[in-house]
Amino acid sequence: MAPLASSLFVFLTALFFLSAASASFHKSHHPRVANHNYRDALTKSLLFFEGQRSGKLPSNQRVKWRGDSGLSDGSDMHVDLVGGYYDAGDNVKFGFPMAFTTTMLSWGVIEFGGLMKGELGYSREAIRWATDYLLKATAHPNTIYVQVGDANKDHSCWERPEDMDTPRSVYKIDANNPGSDVAAETAAALAAASLVFRRTDPSYSKLLRNRAIRVFAFADKYRGAYSNGLKAFVCPFYCSYSGYQDELLWGAAWLLKATKNPTYLNYIQANGQTLGADESDNTFGWDNKHVGARVLLSKAFLVQNMKTLHDYKGHADNYICSLIPGASFSQTQYTPGGLLYKMSDSNMQYVTSTSFLLVTYAKYLTSARKVVTCGGTTITPKRLRSIAKRQVDYLLGDNPLKMSYMVGYGERYPQRIHHRGASLPSKAAHPAKIQCSAGFGFMQSESPNPNVLVGAVVGGPNLHDQFPDQRSDYEQSEPSTYMNAPLVGTLAYLAHSFGQL
Repeated sequence: MAPLASSLFVFLTALFFLSAASASFHKSHHPRVANHNYRDALTKSLLFFEGQRSGKLPSNQRVKWRGDSGLSDGSDMHVDLVGGYYDAGDNVKFGFPMAFTTTMLSWGVIEFGGLMKGELGYSREAIRWATDYLLKATAHPNTIYVQVGDANKDHSCWERPEDMDTPRSVYKIDANNPGSDVAAETAAALAAASLVFRRTDPSYSKLLRNRAIRVFAFADKYRGAYSNGLKAFVCPFYCSYSGYQDELLWGAAWLLKATKNPTYLNYIQANGQTLGADESDNTFGWDNKHVGARVLLSKAFLVQNMKTLHDYKGHADNYICSLIPGASFSQTQYTPGGLLYKMSDSNMQYVTSTSFLLVTYAKYLTSARKVVTCGGTTITPKRLRSIAKRQVDYLLGDNPLKMSYMVGYGERYPQRIHHRGASLPSKAAHPAKIQCSAGFGFMQSESPNPNVLVGAVVGGPNLHDQFPDQRSDYEQSEPSTYMNAPLVGTLAYLAHSFGQL
């Protein structure tokens, strides 16, 4: 080969390999292709909370078919309890699940708020709608107003919140009738939210933090389950089945995070075992917070190097091992289509809460360059994220029915959710009052709901991946705030990791 031809050959060969390497680099550094529009789902998951608002709606309210409601709440007891959220498809304000909803929305912003872009403001608004109410409910020392509305009488009517004429009875806990569970969860909510507003509204953040300190002291000093004294009013709706020990540990964990006061670290070290730190109750939701506390406290060890909390890494690992299909410690049931299945009633709450814990714990493990060991199996943070993604993808439509269990997301979603406001014509469409029992005609109808409660996540399919989409089936068709709240942070993480945010 002539020297010139040889040089040209070498040059062209080098160019070929350079362009191939460049193509390979760009291919591997482009965002992965997602099955779902997680950003759209995130937007909708937050919009849902506006549909659940009680009280005087603000001028920037986006869910237009809702109106003002519950404007005299608390007047029975001469207190102002206007505001807050209806927990699900009824018109009662239950303080226990509302506080848990607030804690989980706040935790999502604490971990993933930096990824939320334009949705961060809506996340803060959703949290503040709850915390403004919780501040009212805890305004008097050693007293918390924990419920507005007689649930039994409310459930005997099917009416719009704007029309409701059922008793707005007020129920409270105090030193004589304690409720350490709802009090400590309220303290957790206030403490977690104080971190959300620390930079954007320091004075509000300080108010939340100081109230959390006071409320936790009350929860710890006057011990007892709130459903002992209020059984006739809170059961079977939000009975404290798991006791109050989990909330005391969870509340202390959040106060340690919010205040950095060693008093709470000492409290956790002294009381962790008696409060059930290492129990194997691996269900995380509005009633049982043990797993959440373990994961949260593992961060203090993994990321902040609090050596005295090293046991919580082990406790959190045990929980993770209980979820891994095929692992020697696995205790978790999945449907044939791959959905985590805990119980027939509102199962999707466990799907959303578990998915959040998986992506959050994966974040802590990655930061500390650690893994989980289940027997002889090593579980990486990447594996935890893939399990969480699989659960969220199922919820959004990757399932045997090709049904999205988030209302308004995707082409096929539930049309007849168990929700009074969504199932009855709006005030704009039907200005006349719809009386208590007259609403049942709409409830029993086979017609789709006239109002689309965008972003609402429903209870979901049964153990066999079946979903009848019937309004009367509250176990599968009712949405709730605590179903949506943990999903917000997970969707922010997924949207960001797939280049959608």
